[in-house]
Amino acid sequence: MDTSAAFAYTNAKAGGILSKSFVGTRAEKLFSVKSLRELYSLLFSSDAPHIPEAMLAKEIEVQAEKSFIDSFVKLIKNFSSPSPIFSALLHFYDYDNLKEIVAALSLGEREMPKIADVHEFSLLNYKAWPNLKKITADSPVSWYNEIPEIEGQQNADSRLDSQYIEELWNAVESLPASERVLAKRLIGAEISSRNMLWVIRLKVYYKMDSDKIRAQLAFANKKAKKSDVLAGEALSIIEKDVGNFGDWKNWKYADHLNPHEEGVIWEIDPVWVERAFRRDFVRMAIRSFHKNPMSVMSLVSWFKIKQNELDSIRTVAEGLRLGETSKKLMAVAEFSDENNN
Repeated sequence: MDTSAAFAYTNAKAGGILSKSFVGTRAEKLFSVKSLRELYSLLFSSDAPHIPEAMLAKEIEVQAEKSFIDSFVKLIKNFSSPSPIFSALLHFYDYDNLKEIVAALSLGEREMPKIADVHEFSLLNYKAWPNLKKITADSPVSWYNEIPEIEGQQNADSRLDSQYIEELWNAVESLPASERVLAKRLIGAEISSRNMLWVIRLKVYYKMDSDKIRAQLAFANKKAKKSDVLAGEALSIIEKDVGNFGDWKNWKYADHLNPHEEGVIWEIDPVWVERAFRRDFVRMAIRSFHKNPMSVMSLVSWFKIKQNELDSIRTVAEGLRLGETSKKLMAVAEFSDENNN
């Protein structure tokens, strides 16, 4: 198809898929299921296989991920020359797969772990399992060619995260000017919020000092420091005391904080803050999808909306596996704040 025809077709198909997706108010149906078998039937319109609950939860996650990726690949293959940002979005799963592969190899496992298949857009040669050097050969991650020790594995995973962000941001920068502004706003907001959450998690859970945290952040330009579009907001909170509400009450995102009661011990709750950022981002992506039809941004937004749906499916599957009630899952979702579809 020529570009205009491809955009017209993919926009119609993407909109149709989104109308049936469990996002916005429709997510309530997802979070209200009472069993893993009910969840499976809701998602795949068929009876669940007769396997143990733990295996069924994993199967739901694997099948939901496959459905999402396959749908996106099918959409972008309508373009004779898909935008580099589309493949960059998919490469998130290659980087994630590589972490899983290295972890399996370090444990001496003989079977390759289940991977997310991004088809012809993949960076890696999965057929070369278990030879890590051949798996990563001739790819941007060819440097990862040996199984590291545990500490080295954590450092390598951190390098993978940074490299993926760099690839994605470079793809954003390569877009035409009109698309670039919109993509920077959406993708930049997501990366910035993840940087802030990373700071909060590392301070709360690991009591990590500022210098070590700074090294974990993703930058658009490390020389820019606090003015950096991706890391600037995170750097602005890196010295805040996570147990002192006074340090946070005037924060730009103070409305994302867990409640504080005078005279009661308070500590910032990373999970609470993450949910708040997630609600913001989903609303932003949905608006972007509807406001930017017939454009690269419509599919970028679609990808992010569906990726969030996949996260919700994982949350529900894991919650049900652990015996959480639908009422508790509904509380986690907090639908009163997500009715902007």
